[in-house]
Amino acid sequence: MNMAEGDTLISVDYEIFGKVQGVFFRKYTQAEGKKLGLVGWVQNTDQGTVQGQLQGPISQVRHMQEWLETRGSPKSHIDRANFRNEKVIVKLDYSDFQIVK
Repeated sequence: MNMAEGDTLISVDYEIFGKVQGVFFRKYTQAEGKKLGLVGWVQNTDQGTVQGQLQGPISQVRHMQEWLETRGSPKSHIDRANFRNEKVIVKLDYSDFQIVK
């Protein structure tokens, strides 16, 4: 992958299943997203999952997807991560990475 491809902006929706509520998952997700320079949001759902959207350079989004699938917060236990609606975008829809209540 050359630099230009790595810099392409993409947007992807995610939902994380497992023990992901009450374990600071949103806080760690926000911190990791900011560290990678991504924007988007994260929130708990009534179904006990965590969902949100990631936007940023494709290479950084891939790092975040791997983090969401395998790492998460220290006390979380991730069963699976679903990613959908991935698309190339011209500009970011958000200015930062927010926790949505």
